[in-house]
Amino acid sequence: MRAIKTAVLLFLCLWITTGLIYPALVTVIAQLAFPQQAAGSLIRLSDGSAVGSRWIGQAFTDPKYFWSRPSATADFPYNPLASGGSNLGPTNKDLWQQVAARVKSLQESGMSGPLPSDLVMASGSGLDPHISLEAALRQVPRVAQGRQFKEDKLRQLLQDQGEGRQWGFLGEPRVNVVQLNLALDKLDAHGR
Repeated sequence: MRAIKTAVLLFLCLWITTGLIYPALVTVIAQLAFPQQAAGSLIRLSDGSAVGSRWIGQAFTDPKYFWSRPSATADFPYNPLASGGSNLGPTNKDLWQQVAARVKSLQESGMSGPLPSDLVMASGSGLDPHISLEAALRQVPRVAQGRQFKEDKLRQLLQDQGEGRQWGFLGEPRVNVVQLNLALDKLDAHGR
């Protein structure tokens, strides 16, 4: 009986420490030190309404917008509850069919020549909101035509919205498509 009492007390002690105190402490520290990130890095409009997260992509299909990297989430594009890659290897026929369909769709939209891989292949998480600057630049003619903008104005917007390599040496220069399209709408609202 003594062993059971000790085990129950130890369980309660560990449960209170690891299930209540530790999570509460980490939450308080995160809210104080990183309030934006702890709240989900939400992107808000000037009226305060949330339109997305800085870390989760969204599906854009209108030719007047820059298109995101494809999502690997199966049921609903960019579904954070289904985050994860497709697990299709480079020799899988299904992957080749998906990529071929995406290439065909992009070519039908007016893009020609070799396409940047981030326009035809999903990221590891399937939720990536970023595309390379090269992929965004390839979309400038379509977006300019759809919005009746000059291409130079869109290239300048890309430079303004672009992010460099992570820590100065990792990855490629990129742009967050959700934020880019919000800036594009703002630019359109304030006159071309």
